[in-house]
Parts: sequence; C-alpha cells; structure tokens
Amino acid sequence: MADETAVNDTDTAPQQHAEELRFNYNGGDTSELAQHLTGRNLSSRLPKLVRRSFALAWAADRCSTLVLLTCQVLSGLLEALGLFATTATLSALIYSVQDPAHLRTALPSVLVLAAAAGLRAVLGIAIQGLSNRLGPRISREAEYRMLEAATNAEMAAYDHPGFNDRYDKADRGVEVSRDMIGQSQNLVSSLATLIAAAVVITALAPLLLPLLALTAVPQALASVAGERVTYLATLRTFHDRRMLNMLRWHLTHKDQADQIRTDTLAPYLLDKYRASGARVDRTNDQAAWQRAKISFVGSAVSGLASALMWAGVMVLLGAGHISAAAAGTLVFALRSASGGLHGIVGYGSDLMRTGRYMDDWESFIEEAAGQRLDRGDIVPVRPLHVALHRVTYRYPEADHDTLHEVDFAVRQGEIVAVVGENGSGKTTLMKLLSGLNLPTQGVVTWDGISTRDLDPHALWKQCAVVPQEFARWPLSARENIHLGQPQREADDAVRRAAGASGADAVISVLRSGLDTLLAREWWGGQALSSGQWQRIAGARAIHRDAGLLVMDEPTSDLDPRAEHRIFTGLRRLARDRAIVLVTHNLANTIVADRIVILEGGRVTAEGTFPDLISRPGLFRDLWLLQQDRANSSAQEDTT
Repeated sequence: MADETAVNDTDTAPQQHAEELRFNYNGGDTSELAQHLTGRNLSSRLPKLVRRSFALAWAADRCSTLVLLTCQVLSGLLEALGLFATTATLSALIYSVQDPAHLRTALPSVLVLAAAAGLRAVLGIAIQGLSNRLGPRISREAEYRMLEAATNAEMAAYDHPGFNDRYDKADRGVEVSRDMIGQSQNLVSSLATLIAAAVVITALAPLLLPLLALTAVPQALASVAGERVTYLATLRTFHDRRMLNMLRWHLTHKDQADQIRTDTLAPYLLDKYRASGARVDRTNDQAAWQRAKISFVGSAVSGLASALMWAGVMVLLGAGHISAAAAGTLVFALRSASGGLHGIVGYGSDLMRTGRYMDDWESFIEEAAGQRLDRGDIVPVRPLHVALHRVTYRYPEADHDTLHEVDFAVRQGEIVAVVGENGSGKTTLMKLLSGLNLPTQGVVTWDGISTRDLDPHALWKQCAVVPQEFARWPLSARENIHLGQPQREADDAVRRAAGASGADAVISVLRSGLDTLLAREWWGGQALSSGQWQRIAGARAIHRDAGLLVMDEPTSDLDPRAEHRIFTGLRRLARDRAIVLVTHNLANTIVADRIVILEGGRVTAEGTFPDLISRPGLFRDLWLLQQDRANSSAQEDTT
C-alpha cells in the first residue's frame, strides 16, 4: 500500500526537471554587446551605415540615388547662401531706420533669400519624393539578397541550431531597410544644415562654436545610452517574442484548427501566450522608465548649455564685438545649427536602431555565404549507377551519427526498396542519394564521380524526389506538375505524368482542369485533400523525367486503389530510371528488385522479398506484425 502511494505521488507531482520550451539561438552575450554600445563606437558607425544605405540605394536605382545626392548638396549650399544673405538684409534694414533710402540696397539680398528659400523648398519636395521612391526598392533589393543567400546555401545549413531564427531576425532587417534611405538623407540634410550654419558662425563669431557643440553632446550621449537600454531589452525579450509568434501561428493556422477545438487546447496555449506577453511587457516597462530618466538628464544639461550659448551672443553684442545685423544673422545661424545638431542626434539614433537590424541581415547573408553551395562543376548525365561507399552522416551538433558506414547502390532499370523503423535514417539516406546533403565521411557517387565534384544544380535536374512533406504550391494544377519547367510536349507530358500517378482523376474533377488555382485560402482557388495533393506530388516527380527517382513514403495518404496504380506502374518507369523507394507498407516492396534494411543508421540486411521473409530478421518481424493485425481481425470476425 505504501508503494502504491509513492507511485501515485510521483505521478501527480510536478516535473521539476522538465525542459523549458526555448528557441535555440546563439545571438551573442548581452553583457558583451553592451560594452560595444558606446558613444564612440556607435558614432563611428554612422558613416558606415550611411554608406550601406546609399550602396543599397545605388544597387536598387542608380539614377534616383544620384539625383538625391545632388539635391542634398544643392540644398546645403543654398542654406549657407541664405544665411550669408541674411546679414546684408538685416544691415540694410537697420540702416533704413535712419535713412529709408537704404531699403533699396536690401532688395538684392531679399531676392537671394527668397530664391534660396524657394529652391530649397523645391529640392525638399524632390528629396522626399526620391526617398519614397527608393525605400521600397531598397527593401526589395535587401530581400532579394537574403533569399538568394538562403536558397544557395547547403541544405545542412537549415540543421544548424539558430539558422532559422537568424533568418527571422534578418527578415526584420529587410522590413526596416526601406526606412534607411529616409533616415540617411535626413541625417545628411541635418549635417548639411549644420555645416552651412557653422561656416556662417565661424565667419561671425567663432567663439560660439564650442558652446554650440556643448548643447548637442549631452543629448547625443543620452540618446546613445537610451538606445543601449532599448536594444538590450530587445535582446532579453527575443525568446518570448519568438514564443508569441509561434503560439499565434499554432492557435490560428488551419492545419491545427480542428485539434485546437477537439483537444480543448486553446485555454492552455492562451495562458502560455499571456505569460510570455507579460514577461515582454515587464522588460519593456523597465527599459522605458530607465530611458525616460536618461533623456531627462540629457535634456536638462543640454538646456543649460543652450542658455550659456545665447548669453554669449548677448555678451558679444553688448561688448561691441559684433554688429546688430551680425547678431541677427547669428540668431538664425545658431537656430539652424541647433536644428542640424538635434537632427543628427535624432536621425542618427533612428539610423543606428535600423542599422542593428541591418547588421542581423548582413550577418545572416554572411553566414549563408559561408555555407554556400561550393562544389564541383562537372555536369552529370542521366546516372546509370548511384552509390554510397562507407558513408557516415551526422547532423550539425547532433550527439550521434544518423547513418554509420553505409554501403548502398542502385542502378538504372532497378527498383531498390529501403525499409526500417522510425529514426533508422531512411530519409537521411534519400537526401544523400539526391545530393541534398554531403556525407560527413565516405563518398556518394554518381557513375563513379563524387557528388562533391558535381554541379549541384545540374545534379538536381537529373533527380526527382517525392518527399514525405511535399510542397503545396499556390499555383495552377499545371504549374504544380511542371514546376515552371515544361517539356516540349507541354500539356501532353503533364497529362502523361498525371496518368502515371493517378493525378488525372484529380484534374478531371477540378473546375478548370489544369488551369485551376490550387490555393483557395489565398486567391480563391480550389482546395485539395492530402491524398489528392500526394498524387500531384507524384506527377511532378514523374514529369521531370530524371534519371534518379527517389520516393519517400509516396503513398502514405493514398487510398488502396490509387496506391495500387502507382506501384504497378513503377516497373515501367524503371526502364530508364534508377528508383529508390521508402515505404512502411511491406507489401509494396514486392515490386522491388532488392530490399535494403536499415537499423539504427546501419545496413543490417539486403535481399529480395521472398528471401527476407524466409529468414529471421527485422523485415520478417515487421512483416509478421503487419499480418498479425489482419489475422487478429479475421479471428475476431469468426468468433
């Protein structure tokens, strides 16, 4: 009785060592990053960020970028010209108090001021329009580079922990990249305003320049410190924000909608969503309060420096070091300079924030480039013999080998079935045969040539794969079969492939035949069942007319009639192909010339169907288990 109580207590007690759901992302140590988020390091980055922004703009639209830069330069020159004309205008106005005839001397200066203001307004409109034009193009350019890097990386890259998370962070960089050109041009514009004003101030009262700089330095330092607080808060909440995205997807996606309801799982997942959101809110609230205190101190010190600067103008005027007209010009110049400084601080902060996301984008592209397809350039022909020679494969950072010293071969005209329990390495074997992955040890050869030495894109043209998780492209039925690579016979070739896989029965009931869109959720197309989609997936593999056909559980969702149709047609397909078949339905392996047994990543047996069921081993055990279910049902019926 005591033992029973102990067992019950163990069953009902909370698991103290249960693993917590966390995203495996190696994003760097936050304390180390904090050391680099300093005023010196971040301010030195601004020129690099501006160059990156205009480099992307140049790649996206050279003409618009060149015009934008020209407008920025002209706007800065007109700013300086207007400030210099201000002195002459004010001087004439002051002297006109004693002699109205001096008003005429102010006319040229007034015209210069009006012309400069008008042209700057026109240039401002042009600059804004060009920035709006370039923004979406920059975003598209950044996204294209990211997609190009991802699609040209080795498949093994996706198995590295954190690769997909880093892709998501890079995607955030793509989203904000459209803002970079606007922030950069605003920063450049503020810098141009500051330079124009500084030139005027230097000509009239150079002693005021240090005081002018002092008004901006405290706010700049406060801005940098605030950005550091915000960024570190973003890092601390990264895992919870990823959790929120994941939970939102699972709660609302169609594929899980039925189970969310029948399993009454929504309240439990919503509680997890609320808990993650609460942690994000607490961290953000702390960061917001800390940043507000930093901003208050920076603004207070900057305000004190500003008061000293204006006091300096009054002292210079009272001491007779500058004229009243010069003092008036200094007022305008100092206001312009102050606006330029504050613009540099503000837009610089925005650009640095965007730049951090763009750093994630750039890091991902560099990471993907480091795992870029870098193989040989030999173009393979239709393979006659594909083989693995003592091949070992271990996924990145895995604890053990998935395949270990595997020898395997398939020849043109031959059907080889691969059988094994879950986790035995069958799918990994398929990926190695089709060149998706390269072996950790050993060699995979096509007609004696290592897949490392073959052009991967040319290899894949000679390979057709029906994976377990087949793609359901939001395209027409025709495009879902020919995949943008139609043959000379066009629709005739598509229909032949559909007939071989049983997809012709699917196409015959579609409202527009091959022209039917298979994407109801997106574009009003027609939805298919899983079994119908699997027939389409089989048709696309057959349509490729490749020398190697790899089929990984190709009939798992099919009814018996459709399954029979595919397997009875395999022998005809094998006339000019090498076919590798993975299936758990052992009755289907009867069509194979050879059956290879995988256990724990090793080949433990090989032979024909009659041979393997006649001798002890895994194949015979699995076959008897499948027959046992049928025999048990028959015995129940007789009783």
